[in-house]
Parts: sequence; structure tokens; C-alpha cells
Amino acid sequence: MFKNILNRLIHKIAALAPGGHNFRPWLHRMRGVKIGDNVWISQFVYIDELHPEAVTIDDNCTIGLRTSIFTHFYWGPRRADYNDGKVVIEKDVFIGPHCVVLPNVRIGEGAVIKAGSVVTRDVPPHTFWGPPPCEALGRVTVPLTPEHPYEEFIAGLKPLRRRKRMEEGKDG
Repeated sequence: MFKNILNRLIHKIAALAPGGHNFRPWLHRMRGVKIGDNVWISQFVYIDELHPEAVTIDDNCTIGLRTSIFTHFYWGPRRADYNDGKVVIEKDVFIGPHCVVLPNVRIGEGAVIKAGSVVTRDVPPHTFWGPPPCEALGRVTVPLTPEHPYEEFIAGLKPLRRRKRMEEGKDG
């Protein structure tokens, strides 16, 4: 019980503390995260509070601002059927800001994870990984501002049938 509370307190300090190259990695090591040399952990990074020992971050890695690394998806006391959801980040990996790494994922050596990605499966080594670029989803005819309620905004959305029509400036 006390160890769990101390672990969570150290985690909170690590999220805000200065020293992404030294102090924050040191704090996470104290929690049980396996961290190699020359690792940068940005501020507001969440590394699983209940099972930090299931996370490995090898040498020369960068973990971007507000990234979250999860090793479990259960609530309450540890379940008897819990299977360790290890996360392994191999050496020379760059994880951009605002990423989410889910349990049972291995990110291969030298991979680069695009900002805002949700990593749900293994990433091959030396791969640039991320979602496709954003694109137009619809035409806004009623702005989403304080002068117009949400219902008007939704009613005014015009779905696009084809990407080309948006580029030509025609309704979908």
C-alpha cells in the first residue's frame, strides 16, 4: 500500500519536474521503469502507475510531451487473470508529442512515431509510424461560435462525397 502511494507521488513529481535528460528518467527508474542511457522524457509524460516495471525504454530514446504509456486496462485491484502488458521501446526511438502507447507493444529500434499517434501494435524497426494526414470531412455552413448553438452547427454540416469537390470549393 505505502509503496503504491509513494510510486504515484514520484510519478506526479516526474511529470512536472525539470530535467528531461536526467532527473525525470531517474525518478521513473526509482519507480521501476527500465530506462537506458541518454533518454529524454518530456514533461507531462504518463508511464503506467500500477506496473511501471513492465515498461522498458532503451538507450537514446525521446519520449515526447504528454505521451502516455499504458501496460494494463483493468480497474481496481489486480485481477488474477492479468497478463503482463509489457511495453518495450528499443534503442534510438523517437516518440512525438501527444502519443498513446497501449499494452503489449514493442517499438522497434530507430522507429519514429508521428505526433498524436495511438500505437496499438508492434512497430517494425526503422519505420516512420503514424496515422494518415487529416483531411476535410465536411463543409461548415454554420460556425461553431457562441452565437450559434451546437445543434445549429450539426444541422449545418454538409458531408463531403469526394475529396476533389472540397478542393474545387463545391458542396458535397
